[in-house]
Amino acid sequence: MKQVEQRLKTIQQQIEEACEKAHRNLEDITLIAVTKSVSSKRAQSLVDLGIAELGENRLEGLLEKQENIQGTVNWHFIGNLQTRKVKDLIHTIDCLHSIDRMSLVKEVHKRATQPLDCFVQVNVSGEESKSGITPEEADVFFEELASYENLHVIGLMTMAPNTEDESIIRGVFRSLRELRDHIAAKQLPYAPCTKLSMGMSNDFMIAIEEGATHIRVGTALVGSESEEDE
Repeated sequence: MKQVEQRLKTIQQQIEEACEKAHRNLEDITLIAVTKSVSSKRAQSLVDLGIAELGENRLEGLLEKQENIQGTVNWHFIGNLQTRKVKDLIHTIDCLHSIDRMSLVKEVHKRATQPLDCFVQVNVSGEESKSGITPEEADVFFEELASYENLHVIGLMTMAPNTEDESIIRGVFRSLRELRDHIAAKQLPYAPCTKLSMGMSNDFMIAIEEGATHIRVGTALVGSESEEDE
């Protein structure tokens, strides 16, 4: 518990530093604790420390934690979502970060009983290992979303390349922000697109400086399973 508390303090300090550097308000940043690699017990310790946003990338892990964790939690699904699993997931989450294809849009719309907050995932870096629409596909993709009122697209999501080159990372995040601004300017009622989900353990400070509103922090915050006996 002490290690988790110390890591949280460190992350919070780093968020404050990034906000100060970028002249942003701390209240505009949502910290999502990505708990996919740790137990419900570890996740519970974060909730006990005041973290209300938890992220999972597997349906099974999400359901297991929901069954065991006590307290008020907003649940974020941040992983690639198979269309066949939508029916089991859709009513258990508050936000879906990985809308990346029209077949998924159609299934979410079909299964949801009310509009679900979503991020459209954009593969800004162009890496084959990453999911998401291309930036060039965004205009047409968002036009097609008009027919699916059970999706409420609050923003865009991306992942930066795994590199030590800060200029590459910053460029990816900046490109997503510019695309977000382009879509937001359309003032689409079903897709206000004012948010940016970007930045993980290694690059969230850069992401905040470039406009992130939601950062997805795993290991740097939650630690690893090997530390469960702390």
